[in-house]
Amino acid sequence: MLNTLKKYPIPAICLLVAVMLLPNLELLQVSIMEARNFITAREMLTYDHWLLTTMNNVARYQKPPLPAWFSAFSGILFGEKNLFAMRLPAVLMVMLSGSFMYYLSRTILKGRTHSLFNALILITSFYVIGITFEAPSDIFTHAFMLVAIYYFFKLFSKKSKAWKHALLAGTFLGFSILAKGPISIYALLLPFLIAYGFSFKYKNIKQKALHIISAILLGLAIGGSWYLYVKLQDSSTLDAITTRETSTWTGYNTRPFYYYWSFFTQSGIWTIPAFISLLYPYLKKRVSHYKAYKFSFLWTITAVILLSLIPMKKSRYLMPVLIPLAFNIGFYIEYLFRKFKTLKDKRETVPVYFNFGLIGLLGVVFPIAMYVMFKTELQDHLFNFILASIVLFTIGVLILFQLKSKNIKSVFLLTVLFFVSALVFVMPLSEAFKNETFKSLSTLNEENQKRDIKLYAINYIAPETIWDYGAVIPEIELKDKAYIFPNDKRFGILVNAMSPENEDEIRSKYNMKALGEYDLNHFGSASNQNNPRLKSIFYILEKK
Repeated sequence: MLNTLKKYPIPAICLLVAVMLLPNLELLQVSIMEARNFITAREMLTYDHWLLTTMNNVARYQKPPLPAWFSAFSGILFGEKNLFAMRLPAVLMVMLSGSFMYYLSRTILKGRTHSLFNALILITSFYVIGITFEAPSDIFTHAFMLVAIYYFFKLFSKKSKAWKHALLAGTFLGFSILAKGPISIYALLLPFLIAYGFSFKYKNIKQKALHIISAILLGLAIGGSWYLYVKLQDSSTLDAITTRETSTWTGYNTRPFYYYWSFFTQSGIWTIPAFISLLYPYLKKRVSHYKAYKFSFLWTITAVILLSLIPMKKSRYLMPVLIPLAFNIGFYIEYLFRKFKTLKDKRETVPVYFNFGLIGLLGVVFPIAMYVMFKTELQDHLFNFILASIVLFTIGVLILFQLKSKNIKSVFLLTVLFFVSALVFVMPLSEAFKNETFKSLSTLNEENQKRDIKLYAINYIAPETIWDYGAVIPEIELKDKAYIFPNDKRFGILVNAMSPENEDEIRSKYNMKALGEYDLNHFGSASNQNNPRLKSIFYILEKK
């Protein structure tokens, strides 16, 4: 198996991502960041808003348009209402990330096995997968930046094809900026440049100064082109949005400096190896490529420090750190490949047995634990439950058996397989816990067309609701504490929350009839994932 993976590394990485994510791509609830991107993509197709981007037909310049462009083109191929189509480009970015982690590792380390394992660690890191659904712009900007970094590394370290490497580095730098602004320059490229300087030095940098400057200018030209266009076409709106967005970085969701220092837990199944890989004094004398290990260590730590300096902090902002961290973890895993069978010190062996033994044990106990805790919920999903149980139990037993035999390569590959299998076979079981009151708005648009009425929103409408409805839902403006109602004699409204005073105002002018409640929560009211903003009531208003 390993020889096959080494022989065809890029197809293997892409196939693994496809198997892991594509079968259940439409299963997860659409997140708020996804909804914003998908709506923008839909309105590109519906209203031709390719450059002056909108959400709910209102200017949306908070994020550059590249992820929405990808989703729109995918929508052209597979249907603009198709959730699979909207999410597919983000999956391709995971493939791109894994592929260029392999290429970068191979360039630095020269070895296929170590490079492949770095890539496998990256694509099975928890938040690399999580960010694909939570905030797709992030996987775009950091995937493209990883490609740019690969070509910058080639530009710095190779004598030949300098202009080719500069052109490609600049192009993908520009794509990264077009995906989410300059955030990846700060979070990924700048730490890379610092780490490279300390580890490999900038040799013969003067000879390549023109190439480097050209690459940077090209990246800024590509990345800045959209901002320039919007500035020329809609300057006042852009300025207002920019001012509002900038203020959030210092006044919203602020956290202390040390907030990110549990970052290694974001790697999920690699948490303990990640922590040990960061024990520089321990590992620096044990790795086979010290200079490269120093580079990945500094890249990781510098990224965390720079992100920690920003007052506004969110867990998802740590995703770029997982790229150099995967590289770093690979050095520890490679050390175990070489030395684990001969290790005698329990301080070295116990963490390995604990980490991989726990994963194996999770597979073994999964059938019993799930059935005991969720017997009732699983009754209508027994086939999926039995299938998931057989697969995870088998892999769990194999992990424990191989761990006992100290076959770390097999343990590693089985751990990757465990993660993939959990996504493929366990995710469908989420349907067993679906909110009983779940009700989509997907048919409401057609029903309103038959009623010959327009739909409006009052107070607030969640982006997920707009996406699910399938069309623009204009908001009724509140001015001087009074609603500015449309001229329509008869129309519909969606209400998330409404005060008695608001309702009294409406009823004084309109006959108000409730026709249904809609709930887009996939989990019930008892779950901490149940969000009140995803609930709405549909009324028809008729002027008195």
